Amino acid sequence: MYHNAAPLAAKLTGLTSSAIRDLLKLTANADVISLAGGLPDAELMPGPRIAAAAESALRTPAALQYTESPGWGPLREVLAERETARFGRPVGVDEVFVTHGSQQALSLLAEVLLDPGALVVVEDPAYVGALQVFRAAGARIVAVPLDDEGMRVDLLEELIAGGERPAVVHTVSNFHNPGGVTMSARRRRALAAAAEKHRFWVIEDDPYGELWFDRPAPEPVAMYSPAVIRLSSASKIIAPTLRVGWMVAPERVCRAVELLKQGADLCGSALTQQIAAELLADTGWLTGHIDRVRGVYADRAAALVASVRDRFGDRLRCSPASGGMFVWAEFTDGTTTTELLPRALNAGVAFVPGPAFAVSTPYSHAMRMCFTTAAPDVLAEAVARLARAVDEPVTALAGQSAQS
Repeated sequence: MYHNAAPLAAKLTGLTSSAIRDLLKLTANADVISLAGGLPDAELMPGPRIAAAAESALRTPAALQYTESPGWGPLREVLAERETARFGRPVGVDEVFVTHGSQQALSLLAEVLLDPGALVVVEDPAYVGALQVFRAAGARIVAVPLDDEGMRVDLLEELIAGGERPAVVHTVSNFHNPGGVTMSARRRRALAAAAEKHRFWVIEDDPYGELWFDRPAPEPVAMYSPAVIRLSSASKIIAPTLRVGWMVAPERVCRAVELLKQGADLCGSALTQQIAAELLADTGWLTGHIDRVRGVYADRAAALVASVRDRFGDRLRCSPASGGMFVWAEFTDGTTTTELLPRALNAGVAFVPGPAFAVSTPYSHAMRMCFTTAAPDVLAEAVARLARAVDEPVTALAGQSAQS
């Protein structure tokens, strides 16, 4: 046991572990159907295709060596071509920066764009990983609510009119985590225009944009302004284990991020970046793979929403499941999800209570459910277990009344 230990940095004060990561430890029991983790389905990940790409990469010694800090050159070229198709304008290789997952890009950007005490505007409910990053950076965080069209950009403008001056606005524009909604095209244009007018950066966090079910998401916010930095990842469309994320940003931002990345880890993995480059460049195979993932997830999302409606009716209202990985649901009968969770775990089902994503609104009656890792019949059973957990106190009270 240590005595008189030297102190840790002051910025750690007030930081807490992710409630979602902590919850995953409780759902390791095979008897629990977990709707908690935001995990893609490992059964849909292309293991044999990844193995073939790894074997191909390992034929060259460069796969075992350090690579460039901004990312392996051929991967950046592939990504520039993919992003060009999204932006509707040429995206140069110097505007593409590869990171160890898009979460690292978010963390490095927080260091590049924010001074301690700077204002960051996030969506409410908010992506937990972004809250952790911005709190660690010492930022002041203000939330703007979501509705069915995504971030309420009109309320952001009201904040600014009231004297607030954001340095960064963060948005999960497509199939929001946790809210499930997608920002409308008109709001995307309005957010980009506000960034230009008021001179702030927008971080458009987009790991789910290719997982649409009925129709593709609108053009990225980044299409409308160079003040918008776009993040994406191979984790949700191929496999998280590659740890390949990227950002598209003005060259001066990329160079600033490069300085910090050199101090953090020098560079990413040459091997996994070469694997990712081969898979992302194989457009025929990739299109078929993503189509398959979309089809499976669409069926599962529909099954979850249908089961919730059948079991709960208007007592539990769900966000539209039009893509991505999550459904956001809110009880209308006063059920408090933090109090419900222990009963749900006892009944064999897990979810993430709404307060885990709260900034200014408590979301006491809300929850996030992930539909990606369970078959439709298993999702139906999960909802049945949830219903039993919700009704448990009522059943117990009814039994006590009958005995009295």
